Amino acid sequence: MLQAILFDVDGTLADTERDGHRVAFNLAFRDAGLDWHWDVATYGELLTVTGGKERIRYFIETHDPALPETDDLAGWIAGLHKAKTAYYLALLKEGEIPLRPGVERLIAEARARGVRLAITTTTTPENVDGLLRATLGEESLDWFEVIAAGDIVPAKKPAPDIYTWTLEQMNLAAGEVMALEDSGNGVRSAQAADVPVIVTRNDYTAEDDFSGAVAVLSDLGEPSAPADTLVGPTPTDGLVDVDYLVACLAG
Repeated sequence: MLQAILFDVDGTLADTERDGHRVAFNLAFRDAGLDWHWDVATYGELLTVTGGKERIRYFIETHDPALPETDDLAGWIAGLHKAKTAYYLALLKEGEIPLRPGVERLIAEARARGVRLAITTTTTPENVDGLLRATLGEESLDWFEVIAAGDIVPAKKPAPDIYTWTLEQMNLAAGEVMALEDSGNGVRSAQAADVPVIVTRNDYTAEDDFSGAVAVLSDLGEPSAPADTLVGPTPTDGLVDVDYLVACLAG
């Protein structure tokens, strides 16, 4: 029986990557005096790496950009990422990043039916809190029993650590939950923890490998805009709801 829904954040709860994180990174680069600019295509390439600090380091290693002199590259990257997070939170407060279709509807139904909720993400806790407050209100922070985010585990997706840790905290087995993800890395992370996963893909992840996902859809669907099913069972009326997740879990 379905006991809990585990939500990824970036790209799953909201289309945060292109118009949120990417913009915030570029603003932080500008303030740091860096001649860096991550266009849409470049950021799509960098999304193969999970974690903001890890993404910056990967960019340095693969693109050889101009860098300031520093004896502590890790500390410099952390400071740059902290500045980026501040810009991202400002964008959230301005209402620039809405939830994806069906997200608020599914969360409300899950709460009404006693299905537990959790967050499993590589983004920072500040980003999670900011998104929830901006889109669902201050009280929504209490709706999620566990918010597993950022560096709470040493290895980020596609490693299974974030899912394993969340299951331990909730005292649940992998077969009692359903994960919602948007990327190939997210799918591999869930699968490595034996957690069944449903994908709502986006423009950045459309070409990812979602092998093994229970279903792949355009989004969770709204009554006025039903979801398209790309792989797996089709939800009734194009709406991913608790009954659909229960059926998917049962196989």
